Amino acid sequence: MTDSIPALPASDWPTLLPGWVWLCGAGPGDPGLLTLHTLNALRQADVIVYDALVDAAILDWARPEADLVYAGKRGGKPSAKQRDISLRLVELARAGRRVLRLKGGDPFVFGRGGEEAQTLVQHGIPIRIVPGISAGIGGLAYAGIPVTHRDVNQSVTFVTGHDQSGLTPTSLNWKAISDGSQVLVIYMGMKHIAQIAGALLDAGRAPSEPVAVVTEATTPSQRVLETTLERLEADLAASGLEPPAIICVGRSVLMRQTLDWQAMMSGEAPRDTDPLGRERPAESA
Repeated sequence: MTDSIPALPASDWPTLLPGWVWLCGAGPGDPGLLTLHTLNALRQADVIVYDALVDAAILDWARPEADLVYAGKRGGKPSAKQRDISLRLVELARAGRRVLRLKGGDPFVFGRGGEEAQTLVQHGIPIRIVPGISAGIGGLAYAGIPVTHRDVNQSVTFVTGHDQSGLTPTSLNWKAISDGSQVLVIYMGMKHIAQIAGALLDAGRAPSEPVAVVTEATTPSQRVLETTLERLEADLAASGLEPPAIICVGRSVLMRQTLDWQAMMSGEAPRDTDPLGRERPAESA
């Protein structure tokens, strides 16, 4: 598969040096969403430490001589301890290896990349950060849901559905979040969906507010549940959907009615409605 990818231009591409660690985002799933800087890192690294959500096809682009080290990190399932992963990166760099730490989505968006980078810097290891497309943006785009639309929202808030203990974050002020943002994008929230939905309803969000749950985002197995806040828990339980998932709360979910581009690619017509209730333009004669 490596031979099918055109060569990168030789000039101006950064070099991954021995003893360095690059923390790179692999994107939300689809290998085509990988950045060129991360592809460049894959072609140089001596060792690649990768997370569970990194598509296997992405690893096919690594140097044949590279060592692949699985680091787990999948919510709700057995995973390597974060401190062990961070110290392993230090150990590999000190051994003079060119290290690529490959993380799903963006390493600095609920990806613990900041923690790993801190540990590396504290141990004197030079680093480079390569952002990736976060599932909270790219995954929703693949579902036909824009996180911002000027006719819908001028604010969006990204929150996590659980903290270090695995529980719903007690530090989150759901009332303030609800009042301050028209659209909410919730990562890792399926496990505690009853508490989250209840907190948002208690905070004053309308029971009829649109909600979408996107699982296996940007992959061939992607599924999308469209529901409302008051029906979210029951509909999610009946759907059989499994994490990982992105949950979007707000009127931008309605845009999927006309922007479900994957359905259109499959030959389906857009739903015969204007999700924003606007008058449709008159058809030209």
